[in-house]
Amino acid sequence: MPWADAEAGRRRGYHVGNLRIQLLDEARTLLREGGLAKLNLRALAGRAGIAAGSVYHHYASKNALLAGLAAEGFGELEAALSQAAETAPRGAPIRASALAYFGFARSQPGVYGLMFDPQILAEPEVSAARDRAFEVLKQVIGHAASQHDRSEEQVHKVALAVWACGHGAASMTLAGEEGAQTPLMEDVIQGLEVLFRRD
Repeated sequence: MPWADAEAGRRRGYHVGNLRIQLLDEARTLLREGGLAKLNLRALAGRAGIAAGSVYHHYASKNALLAGLAAEGFGELEAALSQAAETAPRGAPIRASALAYFGFARSQPGVYGLMFDPQILAEPEVSAARDRAFEVLKQVIGHAASQHDRSEEQVHKVALAVWACGHGAASMTLAGEEGAQTPLMEDVIQGLEVLFRRD
């Protein structure tokens, strides 16, 4: 039967070695198209063209799947922050990092919201991934000229404040104006630049 051949072809496209990655990709698409309400393991299996039981070999529950997706998101945020810090124009690492943070939040709003869901964030793999992303931001803050006379504890607290500021601004703009950069984002970035200016 033609439909059976098509289904078999879809199933053959998935291999044991990369099924976990492909499931996360499909989950990201479901999240983008229908939100958390549409993301369940049975729907995911159907979209991937595999038996529902195959999903459970990789994710024991929906929460485990969401945790994997959130951890992946923090990994992408970490990479974006690292690249921004490495390629930032001289004297503008704070702006580059802020733009990278805001850019990620706006490009992946569903994943970004999931990353900061309290229940998901409580998962060890997610909190560890968040800490790695935060560490990149902390290093950027620590290298700012205005922070050279600060203790490690003080730099950590400053980085926490900047992280919270960035998260708040990003969350406020996700449902607001379109575009990669909004007036609020620019105001926040300019405010951070003033705070980190070495007079």
